[in-house]
Amino acid sequence: MKQSQTQIQRNQSNKMKLALLATLATAATAFVAPSAPLTTRSPTQIFAEDEAEAAEVEEPAPRSAAEISALTSSVKTIFSLEDINGILPHRYPFLLVDKVVEYEQGKRAVGIKSVTLNEPHFTGHFPNRPIMPGVLQVEALAQLAGIICLQMEGAEPGAVFFFAGVDGVKWKKPVVPGDTLVMEVEIKKWNKRFGIASATGRAYVDGELAVELDEMKFALAK
Repeated sequence: MKQSQTQIQRNQSNKMKLALLATLATAATAFVAPSAPLTTRSPTQIFAEDEAEAAEVEEPAPRSAAEISALTSSVKTIFSLEDINGILPHRYPFLLVDKVVEYEQGKRAVGIKSVTLNEPHFTGHFPNRPIMPGVLQVEALAQLAGIICLQMEGAEPGAVFFFAGVDGVKWKKPVVPGDTLVMEVEIKKWNKRFGIASATGRAYVDGELAVELDEMKFALAK
């Protein structure tokens, strides 16, 4: 029986497909070494090997108190607590700047507030989770601004500075006992005739922003 033209074409196509599959199979086996059979690792083996690799990584040596203390050796005190007492009228328990470490006369300052559990507001804010009240963080920034303003022309050290307003306050993280609040303020305006000032401020704990405000205003009591 003679084959039709269609059957002949189909047979030729099938032969070509078989030849192509044989070529691909030969090429695939060429990438696998016959002497290196494939192996698999169990989850237990994988975990144990990962633990062994992690153990090989050398952990940093513990640091001594002297090394940790030396991290702040480049921070110099510009105004000590005694100096601040001679500028601000505030006293315990409401003096919230421990020292000033950067100072540009009439312009800006960086101050430090060490937060401790001994401060009276922690008795009720809160008994089981002490957090420095946000309004006291703003007050600390205002006192730092006062240290600048009370040394400018038209003001006298020890004079009383009244809060006149504050805008754009944002609290980013809780400030708790043991934290060191590093504050920065910048004076934007100063009217020596009327004793009015405005400033911006922000404060950090361990390099992270804790509180910031767009503007605070003050008026010197006459």
